[in-house]
Amino acid sequence: MSKILIIDDDIASCRMLQMHFNSQGHEVQMVHSVEDGLALPQAVIAEVIILDIRMPGRSGLEALPDIKQHFGDARIIMITAYHDMSSTIEAMRDGADDYIHKPIDLTELDNAVAKALMSHYACDDIEMESQTFNKSELNTMVGSSSAMREIFKAIGRLSQSPATVLITGESGTGKELVARAIHLSSPRGENSFIAINCAAIVETLLESEMFGHEKGAFTGAVAKQLGKFALANEGTIFLDEVAELSPAMQAKLLRVLQEKEFMPVGSKTLQTTNARVIAASNVDFAERVKDSKFREDLYYRLQVVNIHIPPLRERREDIFDLTQALLARANKEMNKSVNRVAMDVMQYLHDYDWPGNIRELENILIKCVAMSPRDIITTDMLPDKILHQTQIEKAPPFKPDETVTKMSLQDVEREHIARILEATNHHKGKTCDILGISRPRLRRLIKQYGLNDHHDEEPDDNET
Repeated sequence: MSKILIIDDDIASCRMLQMHFNSQGHEVQMVHSVEDGLALPQAVIAEVIILDIRMPGRSGLEALPDIKQHFGDARIIMITAYHDMSSTIEAMRDGADDYIHKPIDLTELDNAVAKALMSHYACDDIEMESQTFNKSELNTMVGSSSAMREIFKAIGRLSQSPATVLITGESGTGKELVARAIHLSSPRGENSFIAINCAAIVETLLESEMFGHEKGAFTGAVAKQLGKFALANEGTIFLDEVAELSPAMQAKLLRVLQEKEFMPVGSKTLQTTNARVIAASNVDFAERVKDSKFREDLYYRLQVVNIHIPPLRERREDIFDLTQALLARANKEMNKSVNRVAMDVMQYLHDYDWPGNIRELENILIKCVAMSPRDIITTDMLPDKILHQTQIEKAPPFKPDETVTKMSLQDVEREHIARILEATNHHKGKTCDILGISRPRLRRLIKQYGLNDHHDEEPDDNET
C-alpha cells in the first residue's frame, strides 16, 4: 500500500481525492495547511505529497523547500487553480515532481501519481562514482571492452610516430576523441590541434579554409588569412569527413601529403607544412574508390595506419563506464548532482542499439540531468524510442483449452502475470511495461497471487 499525504485547504477536494485513492488501495492522510503538514512527525512516511500552491498563511510554493527537507524522499505533486507561468516555473525549479491545474483531471492525476511512485520505488539503483574533471580531461576516452583496449594500444604505438592516420567508424563513435588522444600523447602534444569538418564548409570556401588566402584573392578577401595547414604546423590537423572532398580538393590534399607543400588561394608562392594529418570518415572508402568518387592514391596515402572504432552496440560493456563519465561531465556543466541511475534504466541503456552511438547517449543523459528534479535518473525520463525498442517480445498468444475455460477471471490474471514474469526473468521494470501497470501495483499483485519465488528478492514495502 502506498501512502499519500494531501496538503490542501479545500476540504471537499481533499475528501474527494481521499475516496479516489482509497478505492485504489492507497493510504491517504490529509492536512489543511502548510503548518499542519510540517508539524507531522518526521516518522510519518509519505511516498507522494499532493501540495496545493495557494493556501491561507504560508503558501505551498513558499514551503516547498522545507517540505522536501522534512519528508525526505517523498515525491511532490503541486496543484493549483491559477494558470500562471511564473508559479509553474518556480515550482519545477524548486524540485516539484509534477504540476497539475484545477479542476483536477483524475486521469492526469493518476498518471502523475504512478510516475511519482515509479520514481520513489526506484530503490534498486546504481550510484555512480563521483568524478571531477579539469578542462583538459572533459574529453577523455573511457571504455574497458576488448575493442577499446586495442584502440588504446594503437594510440600508444602511434604516439612517437608521425604517420598519417585514418580513423573510421559510424557517426558519433568518438573519432575526434581518438585523434586528440593521438595528438596529446605525441611529441606534438604541446602544439596546435586544428580540426576541420570537410563536409560542413561549402566548396568555394574550403580551399581558403584549408590553405589560406592572400588579400584580394576573391570578393570579400579584405586581408591575408592563414589556413588550417599553416596554423597546424608542427602540430596536428584533423580532417573530419574527408571522404566528402571534391576531386579538385582531393588532388590538392594529395600534394600536401606527398610534398608537404601547398599554395594559398591567390598566391604564387608555395608554402611548406610539417603538420601531421589525421583523417576520419564514416563511409565505406572501398566503395567510394570503386565508384571513382575518391582517389585511390589519396586513400592509400591517408590510410598509412587505420583505426576502426566499432559502434556502441558492438561494445555494450562500455556503456556503464561511458554513462558514469558522461553523467559526471553533465553534472559539472549544469552544476547538478544527479549521481544515481535506476537499475531498470541501466538495463534499457544496455539493451538499446544506439544508432547515434556515444553522441546519442550523451544527449540523452544531458536531457535526463537537466530535467531530473532529484539525484536519480528513472525510466520515465527516457525517450519512448529506447523504452519501445528494448521491450522484450510479449509472451506467445494464450490458447484456451478445456481447463482454461473453467478458470475464473482472477485465475486468468494470475496465470498471465506469472507468464510475463517468467518471460522477463522476473524483471520488474519490463513486466510493468508489458502489463501497463505501476511497480507498486505489480508488487501488490505478486503478493496477492503468491508469485514470490527465488527470483523475487525485492521488499514488498508492506503493500496489500
